[in-house]
Amino acid sequence: MPAKNAPRFEAILFDFDGTLASLHIDFTRLRRKITALAEPFLGEEPEASTLPVLEWLDELAEEIRGFDHALGQEFHCRGRLVIQATELDAAREATLFPFTRPMLSELRASGIKTGILTRNSTAAVKVVFPDVAACCDCFMAREDAPKVKPDPAHALAVLERLGVAPGRALLVGDHPLDIQAARSAGLTSAAVVSGHSQHEALSAAGPDYLAADCMELLEMLRKRLLLP
Repeated sequence: MPAKNAPRFEAILFDFDGTLASLHIDFTRLRRKITALAEPFLGEEPEASTLPVLEWLDELAEEIRGFDHALGQEFHCRGRLVIQATELDAAREATLFPFTRPMLSELRASGIKTGILTRNSTAAVKVVFPDVAACCDCFMAREDAPKVKPDPAHALAVLERLGVAPGRALLVGDHPLDIQAARSAGLTSAAVVSGHSQHEALSAAGPDYLAADCMELLEMLRKRLLLP
């Protein structure tokens, strides 16, 4: 945990799924869909992978491009469509957490810059949060990111738009990947247990702060005088 005399944060970046909204994507089912899609392209069922789905799709596409570039491109496009369709289905059943809009408004009113960065698609986020771009200072879904988190380029691109240095920013998320993203980009990390990751898994990832949800986290930061 940062020192008690650490400077106040100038910006807070939020993940979306599980952090600002109750949105559940069945990744086990999604992996089965990608496996079924890849099999005829590869001539065999692909090996199981521990990579996140987006990175696994990229890896499979690269393997197919190795023997047929056009076929690899076709597979990648079709795979992205499968992923987005799954995201949209999940988004139609999702709800924004009640605190999300007022929290973002309160932070901005107090002079804290806010960003939302997500591996999800813009279309899926806007099903749940149509006015997302108006409610924060920078919204960056995967289509607009140089590379998606946990690659540091995602968070750093948001901070560049906000004009804030990594050392003065906090990244909040509900998954160990978010903690990895913060660490790799030089931001302070915070994990919230409002998504589908268990407390134990988040604690083991080593966040600087750990809270039940964003509201509990902000209260914790105010007590430490890290927010106005």
